[in-house]
Amino acid sequence: MRRALAIVAATGGVLALLAGSPYPLDVQRLATAVAREDDHVTAVELAAWLRGRKPGLRIIDLRTPAEFNDFHLPRAENVAIDALPSTPFRSDETIVLVSAAGGHAAQGWVFLQALGHRNVYFLRGGVQEWTEALKQPAIGRYFGGARRRDGC
Repeated sequence: MRRALAIVAATGGVLALLAGSPYPLDVQRLATAVAREDDHVTAVELAAWLRGRKPGLRIIDLRTPAEFNDFHLPRAENVAIDALPSTPFRSDETIVLVSAAGGHAAQGWVFLQALGHRNVYFLRGGVQEWTEALKQPAIGRYFGGARRRDGC
């Protein structure tokens, strides 16, 4: 009986390896998106999306809750990076991932691409780029010109 179960388990393991992931990961497509810089938005582009009330825009801040509570972008939601794969997203949403300097957000972009989400971007320079963009008169006037606790 044990031997039969071991054979079934081993066969199942081999079949699982051969079947691959249920989410096809086209590495060439990802590399092309990165090369064309289609994987990210700048702070100026994101500010325009916010000002224009882009339909379906969803901003996901991957920083710690403490960092998020200290400062966050308008309309941002705080989601831990390890919870990102299980976070529900609609296919009609434009997802922008945010982190401190952009690194975790770029990694999150790959995770969501692997899960089949296509309308995903990360804020290129993260919160650091956003705060620098607030110094520009056109953006600073609209978003308050200085960091505030509510992110505006």
